Amino acid sequence: MSKTYLESYGATDTGKIRKINQDAFLNLPEHQFWLVADGMGGHSSGEYASAAIINALNTFTPKKAIGATVSDIRCKLSKVNKDLYDLANEGEKHGIIGSTVAALFIHKRYSVSLWSGDSRIYLFRKGKLVQITNDHNYEAFLLANGAKDEEVINHPFAQSLTHAVGSDEMFFLEEKIQEIRQKDIFLICSDGLNKEVSDQEIEAILQTTRIQESIELLMNLCLDRRARDNVTIVLVQFDEN
Repeated sequence: MSKTYLESYGATDTGKIRKINQDAFLNLPEHQFWLVADGMGGHSSGEYASAAIINALNTFTPKKAIGATVSDIRCKLSKVNKDLYDLANEGEKHGIIGSTVAALFIHKRYSVSLWSGDSRIYLFRKGKLVQITNDHNYEAFLLANGAKDEEVINHPFAQSLTHAVGSDEMFFLEEKIQEIRQKDIFLICSDGLNKEVSDQEIEAILQTTRIQESIELLMNLCLDRRARDNVTIVLVQFDEN
């Protein structure tokens, strides 16, 4: 009978420009669960929002069935969404207290990716890096609706989020399930990584370096490029003997 091995590492950094780290992550290999949350920059209490997501799921324990586990994750995040939305709309001043979320759960030979916002989950398989998630921002919306690259680059709201935890009364969480294979590597990150490092550069590092060293190399590359945003990286490798 084959046995599953999961190796994972995570790191976060405030970066070179921001004064507060609004990112947070969970690395729970014993429960086969990982998560990155990125408090919405420019809005009040972004760090509070990402911490609320962590607090809701840091005692996460999977159910026996994959469907029940996903429902539990969705339920917990939906409650955080309501709490943050209600808090932001108390009193006369209505702001946003929100955070992206990108979560990965592995059950036997299947992975479930869940996300809201523009934090990403990638799959590195057989030397190739593919983005599993799609960004919930206006850039992705514009491109999907036929806008040209130059129009998107010059659009003032291209990086504004279309979905996030706490940003709207109606909670939106996208999910994708897929079979996993021997030596698959999952990368979960805030957009602080992909602002500084291209997918091609990430792929090249993962092709030649073990995941613990890959995190250090990727983080240093962001910092060398002045890391305009907070940066969070989680890497998970699946193996089976």
